Amino acid sequence: MKLSRPARRALLVVHVVASAGWLGLTFGLLALGLTAVTTASPAAVEAGVRGMKLFADWLLPPLALLTLLSGLVLALGTQWGLARHRWVFTKFWLTLATTAATVLALRPGVNAAVTAVAAGESLPDAGDILFGPVVSLTAYVFMTVISVLKPWGPTRRGRGLRPRHPGGLRREGTVRSMTS
Repeated sequence: MKLSRPARRALLVVHVVASAGWLGLTFGLLALGLTAVTTASPAAVEAGVRGMKLFADWLLPPLALLTLLSGLVLALGTQWGLARHRWVFTKFWLTLATTAATVLALRPGVNAAVTAVAAGESLPDAGDILFGPVVSLTAYVFMTVISVLKPWGPTRRGRGLRPRHPGGLRREGTVRSMTS
């Protein structure tokens, strides 16, 4: 299944906007977490973790899923394929892992922090609040870099699917057209 040019371009915009939103929300989570960990004000600690809860409950899951699904459709509907190029394959698995970590690890940690702070207790382990955003931010920046640089070349499967020149030789590089 190949996407038409307008569909591919629209989906690419959706994917880039969702990915950038996810990256921006992660910067916000890190800022809120750092505020909660470094401030002496109980009100600021509570505001920080409550802001993190809002991001983690309502904004991150939809953006994570939209990023994952739009990337999957783009991979399957374009020449890049899901398993033809190492950078696409790596991005897919990292996106899947970070989506799962957002839902299964980040959200429960933030919810526990909100519960503790709202009950008048001190902030639980600061690492729990900061670890998720730091790891996520590292993964998203890495995925952004490989999206731009497209390193590592094709996978074994991708090399086997490459078209041959009339003389039977494999093409060494690809020529990008203006429609790519």
